[in-house]
Amino acid sequence: MGGLLGMLLGRGRRGRSGGLLATLGPMVLGALASRAFQAWQQGRAAQSSTPLAPQQLAEVDPRFLPSAAPATDGQPFEFAVIRAMVAAAKADGHLDEQERAQILGQMSEGGMDVEAQQFLAELMASDLSPATVAKAAGSEEQASQLYVASRIVVDAESPQERAYLDALAVALRLPPDLAAHLDHQVTVTLQG
Repeated sequence: MGGLLGMLLGRGRRGRSGGLLATLGPMVLGALASRAFQAWQQGRAAQSSTPLAPQQLAEVDPRFLPSAAPATDGQPFEFAVIRAMVAAAKADGHLDEQERAQILGQMSEGGMDVEAQQFLAELMASDLSPATVAKAAGSEEQASQLYVASRIVVDAESPQERAYLDALAVALRLPPDLAAHLDHQVTVTLQG
């Protein structure tokens, strides 16, 4: 599942995320969530975040890696992260058949096996609300990872997608200032 997660993270929304996420997807996801969470705990301003540098991956708090603990349903947490990304991609209501086919085609070209493609296709066809996504988080660390994975996928400038992120933060029970830290960490890393 880590390979599928890396492919999806590397694809990003409208191709924005790129190299580092594609290569080390789950680790980068954990590093982004961990850095933002630590800054929030230390009381630093969200705007003080700097882009994630490759050498900082060694500093990831293991609790923030998707493989650290299962989701609340007992399944690997990587499934929950993928579900969060698909739900976020659908937040603007524009994940049509052509986009689905394009995503699955790219995943197939990237070496995704048929079973993983089928899992992804089923997710894209299902109704995934913020509450559904949030049910998988058993800790603040997992909630932070789901938010970061969703934030990577959406265009936070889109009113519909921003509303989705806000609803997800509430469903995950993230304090507003923690959500702001997570948001800013993703933004500066994607821009950096």
